[in-house]
Amino acid sequence: MAKAIMIQGTMSNAGKSLVCAGLCRIFKQDGYKVAPFKSQNMALNSFITNEGLEMGRAQVMQAEAACTEPSVLMNPILLKPTNDVGSQVIVNGEVVGTMDAMDYFAYKKTLRPVVVEAYQKLAAQNDIIVIEGAGSPAEINLKGEDIVNMGMAEIAGAPVLLVGDIDRGGVFAGIYGTVALLEACEREHIKGIIINKFRGDLEILRPGLSMLENLVKRPVVGVVPYLHLDLDDEDSLSERFTQQSLPKALDIAVIRLPRISNFTDFNALSRMEPVGLRYVASADELKEPDLIILPGTKNTMGDLMWLRQNGLETAIKKRASVGTPIIGVCGGYQMLGLELSDPNKVEQGGSMRGSELLAVRTVFEPEKVRTRVQGKVLALTGNFAKLAQTVFDGYEIHMGRTVLQEGAVPFAVLANGVKDGAVAGNILGSYVHGLFDGVFGTALVQMLLKQKGLQEGLGEIMSAEAYKNKQYDALAAALRQSLDLPQIYRILEAGLA
Repeated sequence: MAKAIMIQGTMSNAGKSLVCAGLCRIFKQDGYKVAPFKSQNMALNSFITNEGLEMGRAQVMQAEAACTEPSVLMNPILLKPTNDVGSQVIVNGEVVGTMDAMDYFAYKKTLRPVVVEAYQKLAAQNDIIVIEGAGSPAEINLKGEDIVNMGMAEIAGAPVLLVGDIDRGGVFAGIYGTVALLEACEREHIKGIIINKFRGDLEILRPGLSMLENLVKRPVVGVVPYLHLDLDDEDSLSERFTQQSLPKALDIAVIRLPRISNFTDFNALSRMEPVGLRYVASADELKEPDLIILPGTKNTMGDLMWLRQNGLETAIKKRASVGTPIIGVCGGYQMLGLELSDPNKVEQGGSMRGSELLAVRTVFEPEKVRTRVQGKVLALTGNFAKLAQTVFDGYEIHMGRTVLQEGAVPFAVLANGVKDGAVAGNILGSYVHGLFDGVFGTALVQMLLKQKGLQEGLGEIMSAEAYKNKQYDALAAALRQSLDLPQIYRILEAGLA
């Protein structure tokens, strides 16, 4: 049975996912068979495994760092928010329903055996399990039925390293307050403290570290610097949404929908040298980009209404009318159509007019499509003709069936012979996530450059796998320098002793 170590945080976005990924890579480099685990994840960025099951993107990223195949055993419960008080609940990779917060709080009591079974199966296959918590263990209103923080530490018998984010300020209060709000038996799990996202002179910080150790009676096992790495993000706290880049040859605008999902789809584009990729949430911000992308969403009808009410739909259609290429992915593809119909109340019921840029109609169905796909772009006319015959590898994850009407032609053919998406002039829609990774993304950028009369090169083009491994290695190297790894290995070996 594997040994376990758990990373908890004083708050969301303290850096738990990153530290877990770095430890996974370090343990793998040191010769261990290692796997990540998070019992319950709340995120709109998800992934489809080879078995056609759905799991959180953070654990996929950590599995990549550990050089192991992603499995739903690593994330048995996934919550995908549909609005401010409700989420789609996914257990062992399959949808069990959509619940409001109170209903899920009651249902969660039945999920502890699911978590235990998944963890034990994973632990039997590995030497080390790196467990990630969620939010904060000091959320005292939720501790009664906890299965993701100290409740999970108890299940696994795992020692805990508590991470605090110093970049936001208040890190000493956050760590001290978190420890103080825990029960005595919970505090026994905490074996070390990590200060994350530090900028500045470590010597100035040292007196504070000594005072903190005296207060919480736990050692500080590392101060991790603010790292500028390009790793897949988990949720809407992503810094990508607000990052400003210098002007580039190409300006690509991704619409920042309220329930945007799988925005990791666009990371491959942002890594290309000529591309300036930005996220847009208002009509004023849209301006005159070279390409507009409507991304996936967990609430297509609600987000389309948001587009309509804040003026972005009108602005997008204006750009479409002057020839700006527009690509819709998954929910974004559905929005581009003539009509969206929801007879089974999968989202909010009823029907609504689409943006009417593609001659397709979508009907939402109770059963979710979850599958990995490979495909090839068909012979096209219009703006996207240069993309014909390019290949792609990705996955589909959606709750709708879209039917082409007169005037639309399919975008691609999948390996199983099924047609995907639709194209009409400068408008393209597809259900495939991961479309921009690999040769399709490269061909798209080359096409856009040519349309602007530019011959600028794409810079170094590295495979997605090679690029990610370079980032994981850089993360591991940074953690080796900033963490007391001998102490962490002693904590791992001793467990709760």
